[in-house]
Amino acid sequence: MSPAAAPSGAAALPDRISEELIARLVDLFYARVRQDPVLGPIFLARLGEDWEAHLATLRAFWSSVTLMSGRYQGKPHAAHVGLTIDTTHFGRWLALFELTVAELCRGPAAALFVDRARRISDSLQIGLGIGPKALNLPLRQPAAS
Repeated sequence: MSPAAAPSGAAALPDRISEELIARLVDLFYARVRQDPVLGPIFLARLGEDWEAHLATLRAFWSSVTLMSGRYQGKPHAAHVGLTIDTTHFGRWLALFELTVAELCRGPAAALFVDRARRISDSLQIGLGIGPKALNLPLRQPAAS
């Protein structure tokens, strides 16, 4: 199957996550990211045209996040420090990711991928100090003197 193609018919879509599904999802999603006018330039500036190592890292990351395989040993927050990104970039990333998930899987697999992606997005935004949850934390009251 080419990276741009998706299976036809919901019955053909897997509802369980496997290493094969993770690889298809990562490859198709990041092919779209590379072509996206908002996200593509950010990734191009950081990675250039050398994507194979990054895709392998992302497959290991999603394997660890969804299958608890322990294959990923990196630090995703550190990888995003220094990028010129904001909440709109994360919104676009999520929209493309959820579109790709909807095309490749269904049921519990789709729900788990989407849940984890939303949590990852929130966590990264909070860690980078750009997310709405990071900005809307309740203000601490000054200590009484």
